[in-house]
Amino acid sequence: MEKTTFSRNSFIIKKLSYSAMFLAIALVLPFLTGQIPEIGNMLCPMHLPILLCGFVCGAPYGAAVGAVAPLLRFMIFQAPTLWRALPMSAELAVYGACAGLFYMLLPKKAPFVYVSLIGSMISGRIVWGLVSFLISGIRDTGFTLSAFWAGAFVNAVPGIILQIILVPVIFFAMRKAGLIPDMKSNAEK
Repeated sequence: MEKTTFSRNSFIIKKLSYSAMFLAIALVLPFLTGQIPEIGNMLCPMHLPILLCGFVCGAPYGAAVGAVAPLLRFMIFQAPTLWRALPMSAELAVYGACAGLFYMLLPKKAPFVYVSLIGSMISGRIVWGLVSFLISGIRDTGFTLSAFWAGAFVNAVPGIILQIILVPVIFFAMRKAGLIPDMKSNAEK
């Protein structure tokens, strides 16, 4: 019984440690991409660690890190602005939750990692649009369908391409190296 408790606790500590690492990366990565003025923001740097957190740690951890990262970055660095951080927080929470949920539900084969990733990205963008629309109503600013398409897809093309390339590569490398907590064996304990 003690061994099971120890194993379960070490599993939780590993997921919390990875979550903290992904949160730290989400806070710092925008400084690096910000050095590229033309496309720095278009690379969507906070999205990468949040998606990875969902895949590696699971839906609850991915959602929590996604929800906290933009707001914490706003509180520490005043960037992004609060009005940009709120929809980003909802978007990234959905990214992390969906990545973890889809990965858990779908077969663990490479094509399904891409399906999970793209499904998470679409879900998060839709939530970003809805929250942006609600905030625009509160602030009495316009948020049209064309603003949604521009913000969610057109202006984010470099980031979308980067996510589709890097997230699976990093995830597969972590999985191959045995760095991903084994959710099934620990769920049974």
